[in-house]
Amino acid sequence: MSSVKTNIIANYSGSVCSGLMGLVFVPLYIKFMGIESYGLVGFFSTIWSIFSFLDMGLGATLNREMARRSALPGQAQTTRDLLRTLEIIYWPVAVLVGASVIGLAGPIAKYWITSQKLSVADVRQAVMIMGLVLVLRWPFTLYEGGLMGLQKQVTVNILNAISGTFRGLGAVLVLWLISPTIQAFFCWQIIVSGFETLAIAFCLWISLPKADRRSRFQQSVLREIRQFATGVMGINVAAFISNSADKVLLSKMLTLEMYGFYMLAWTLAGALGRLIGPATIAVFPRISQAVVSRNMETLTEFYHKSCQFMSLMVLPIGCVLAVFSYEIFLIWTGNSHIAQQVHLVATLLVLGTACNAMMSIPYWTQLAYGWTSLAFWTNVVSIIVLVPTLVILTHIYGMIAGGIVWALLNQGYFIFAIPIMHGRILKKEMWRWYLYDTGLPFVAALAPALIGKLLFSDASSTTWRIATLSFITLVCYVSVTAVTRDIRHGVIELIRKRFLCLIRFMPGSVIKSSPEVR
Repeated sequence: MSSVKTNIIANYSGSVCSGLMGLVFVPLYIKFMGIESYGLVGFFSTIWSIFSFLDMGLGATLNREMARRSALPGQAQTTRDLLRTLEIIYWPVAVLVGASVIGLAGPIAKYWITSQKLSVADVRQAVMIMGLVLVLRWPFTLYEGGLMGLQKQVTVNILNAISGTFRGLGAVLVLWLISPTIQAFFCWQIIVSGFETLAIAFCLWISLPKADRRSRFQQSVLREIRQFATGVMGINVAAFISNSADKVLLSKMLTLEMYGFYMLAWTLAGALGRLIGPATIAVFPRISQAVVSRNMETLTEFYHKSCQFMSLMVLPIGCVLAVFSYEIFLIWTGNSHIAQQVHLVATLLVLGTACNAMMSIPYWTQLAYGWTSLAFWTNVVSIIVLVPTLVILTHIYGMIAGGIVWALLNQGYFIFAIPIMHGRILKKEMWRWYLYDTGLPFVAALAPALIGKLLFSDASSTTWRIATLSFITLVCYVSVTAVTRDIRHGVIELIRKRFLCLIRFMPGSVIKSSPEVR
């Protein structure tokens, strides 16, 4: 099995494991702490996004540089110096991020968050503990990027699966057996974050090639990566404002209870978003290597196969989540009031996330070329148009405005950014991308979901709902596989090989001794 296939399988296994942990434990979090406290859990995710631009593009830069240098000889010492240099920068930034959150905990609790059940003191304490979690969890992104660049996805996902299990299961046990408070929840996150960051740092260092001397800080390394890192940082800042403005503004404009409902809807969309990362982090090193070797034929075919694979992984489940959002929340939470509150905004968030997934392979291809300006200016234009729109629509429609803005934002990327990209790189590939990589797969996924919705019987049995949704999802996957040429051919070839292998080992088989089959 090729390294890309192995890494994709490992990434999806880890992502599914982490996603299931989150989905299983969220209803328990709400049961023990209440929806307002869960709103603070969502607020932590927002804080993480707010400070993401302080990453300065170093995580993505380390990913790219590890991939590029692993394809070139004699790079052991410079690779280790690169990691040491970025590490020395990253940890002080983590301390700065955490200290900033702790220092702002009082004003956030008093003037920003509107809580009806939690006291200002409780909110302030929770935000202060969030700052400590950030200090320990922040460097994880850097080390993860390095391991991904080395194509050590199996290692990363084993660590993620272990830490995700301890993070979720441990939190439930703490809330159940010790204290059902938001403070106890985040204290447990401190412990898990510290262990997972130390573990992944150790794994990255032992994965690097040996060198003649100890690694050390090198200013020359910063000069080499400065332009790319600066471009990625600009993208991160602009992307944060355009992608996270809804969470930041709504945390102020909504009550903590309604914000909790909104973040619950985002949890469903985020579960779909988990299907994006495993593919992109597996294919990005291979795309980077193809770009640096200037092998355009290989790059083109791998690009389209990757885009079609993304469509296969995201669109069937995305269409089912969007069309059956009410039924899914009813199954998940067992609460018809919660399902009624969040299902419509969840549908919009899921559609926007699915569209965002289609843009991920083109985006990482741009980064492989070192082209950062397109993503940056696309996000800047989005900010100018959509942030005022969000404020206006929120006053009119409430939390559903966040879903409207997120869906429009990603549709804009889909319509305007792709022609600009293919006018510069991978020319003449745009219509193949629109038609065969994304267009036909979307229709093939949406049609069975809509037909299933028309035929869906609103039975009271949860088992029947789960069985029906599982069958419709399977039909969607089969339909998308049928219309994606590269994926279809790969599946047919896999079936043919497995069938021949089965025939070879059957008693009395003539094919068993055939040299052609061997």
